[in-house]
Amino acid sequence: MAVLDIVKRSGWAILQYYSEIASADSRHPLKVTHKEDRSPLTEADLASHKIIVSALSELTPHLPVISEEDGKRVPKYPAPECFWLVDPLDGTKEFLAGSGEFTVNIALIWHGKSIFGVVGAPALDLIYWGGEGEGAFRIDGIMGGSIEIAPWPVSGRPVRIVASKSHMTPETLAFAQRFKPNELIQAGSSLKFCRVAEGSADLYPRLGPTCEWDTAAAQAVVEGAGGHVFDLEGRALRYGKKEILNPYFVASSVSSEVILPGLS
Repeated sequence: MAVLDIVKRSGWAILQYYSEIASADSRHPLKVTHKEDRSPLTEADLASHKIIVSALSELTPHLPVISEEDGKRVPKYPAPECFWLVDPLDGTKEFLAGSGEFTVNIALIWHGKSIFGVVGAPALDLIYWGGEGEGAFRIDGIMGGSIEIAPWPVSGRPVRIVASKSHMTPETLAFAQRFKPNELIQAGSSLKFCRVAEGSADLYPRLGPTCEWDTAAAQAVVEGAGGHVFDLEGRALRYGKKEILNPYFVASSVSSEVILPGLS
């Protein structure tokens, strides 16, 4: 599949920079700058961006590509009816920390909905992809297969709640305490969604700021696996809005009717 190949290529490029971080005696330290929101930007982000935008533009020249790193993203919103939405390196803080939990995200948006998404974790040799009605899949190294959400906990099994390593908030902790017993799992980048999609977690609440490119690809994977991604009003996240920020949301193995009642 062409988009999976693009994710692999961008991942290989990122890993060339990642090896410099891992090398204690590196003579070529990675250049890091900061964007207006103070989030880090590295040469790896930009290298991945160039590969993805060029490849998608060649694959589907009729479709716009909106990338977090294109430098012109705000004037392009509200977006057209159909477009690619890209985060070339999600989890730059995890990348710089050497944790390996960073991803490459590519989503296809159609009339505000993420209908197909690919999430690659190059340092972990993982790729996830899927879409609602299309199923969801994972390649671990060279082994691949379908994935699906886990049944909602019964008989006292803890609710497994995955949260951010870099963006934990008091609101998230308070949300987690609504589900007892519970088990808190930490992960980086869009891998938190993928934990729900593959059945190794039940809930991912994000009660903090995110942008559309942070969530689109992984939302498609969760929905393809049979899960749900909704805001605190129970509405599915939408894309190509005038405002690029997402509302607070929850990714879950069950619907909003199960999760949201009683949430103040």
